[in-house]
Amino acid sequence: MDNFQTILRFFMNQKATIGYSFMALLTIGGERVFSMVSFQCPCNHDQNFAYGLTFLLGPAAVLLVFGLFFSSRLWRLYTGCCLNPMKLCPRGNCLGCLKAFMSIFTGACVAPIMWLSVALLNGTFYECAVSGLDDNVVVDLFCKNKTTKCREELARVPCDRSDLSVHERMELLLMFRAQSQILGWCIIIVSAFGGLIGTCCTNCRSKVSYLQLTFWKRYVEKEKERFDSFAVDYATKLAERNLQSFFENKDPEAFPFPSHKAWEEISAHYTFSRSEQCYSTLQRYVEMTDKDYEPEKRPVLDLEHGIEMH
Repeated sequence: MDNFQTILRFFMNQKATIGYSFMALLTIGGERVFSMVSFQCPCNHDQNFAYGLTFLLGPAAVLLVFGLFFSSRLWRLYTGCCLNPMKLCPRGNCLGCLKAFMSIFTGACVAPIMWLSVALLNGTFYECAVSGLDDNVVVDLFCKNKTTKCREELARVPCDRSDLSVHERMELLLMFRAQSQILGWCIIIVSAFGGLIGTCCTNCRSKVSYLQLTFWKRYVEKEKERFDSFAVDYATKLAERNLQSFFENKDPEAFPFPSHKAWEEISAHYTFSRSEQCYSTLQRYVEMTDKDYEPEKRPVLDLEHGIEMH
């Protein structure tokens, strides 16, 4: 039993890594399905570039939209900002708001970057797109020291309809694949180093220690889990009370419920003050004796990295 709990604890602590690994497997599988089942390069100058680029960038754009759509941090920051702009930029802190949005956007870019990397490493979409370019620089690059037939047949190279010799066709395909894979590895390397540098910078500027930041993250995870569970239980009790009052045609029993102002305050973008030992807006609200404080007058803190934004 102890061994099982140790293994379970390990997997619970590695949820982010497991999630990204699962996302990578889905991306690889999706790319293979697209390239083998639905992708059919038209192999003509007029359509190759648009068709190949659509399959290369289209799924990446859709994944980016999904990443933003399912980001609870985005909706927590954005909800109600049209009626109360101060929720979006507390005290005119546009820089802090921009940093928060950049953090959200960066997180949403993980899946699109995975797709582009996998698609470029495979090379199928890239070779179709590039073979349809009429730019002289591109054509001269691939057809250098070759016959004029190469220029005429370049768009048909990704298919088996080219009149070029097998040797010439394979040579062009290898050039297409090499360029695509180089671009794919460039994206992977830049993303990896960008993530490392960004993490180093944010941790370097953190105003809390590493262990406190680790505890902070654990607390936020547990609070979210317990909030979801408690919200379901409380909503169930409220629904039962209302239905019982309706069907039995009697006045409802007293039921304690947070005020609208309380919901607004615990839903605000996360803030931080070193003078308080509070790890969430919920904890700060329940511990404050004065419930009329204004959270927008405090500096904004990035939940993920623990950095104050003044």
